[in-house]
Amino acid sequence: MGGDDAGNEKGMRKNYRSKFRPDYPADFKFDYKDPVTLGRFIMEGGKIVPSRISKLSAAQQKNVAAAIRKSRSLALLPNGTEAYDTFDRPETISPKPFSIE
Repeated sequence: MGGDDAGNEKGMRKNYRSKFRPDYPADFKFDYKDPVTLGRFIMEGGKIVPSRISKLSAAQQKNVAAAIRKSRSLALLPNGTEAYDTFDRPETISPKPFSIE
């Protein structure tokens, strides 16, 4: 009896998660002029989120990446993070020799 119950439970899936994200159907077109939608597919460091994390199909991932690259070239999305762009760099040392007065 115990073996039969275990076999039935093994075959049943209770918590099935779809491989792809239901928010974006297969025929959804990612627009490079929509930085809000594309911003969801950019990591904190500015990299494009891989498809295993974003749950997009291979074709959708290609379209997202192309749209992100296009919107970055038009300056609708940042190339990196704000922290990288506004990081306080040390002042360059002047070529004049140091002297104490």
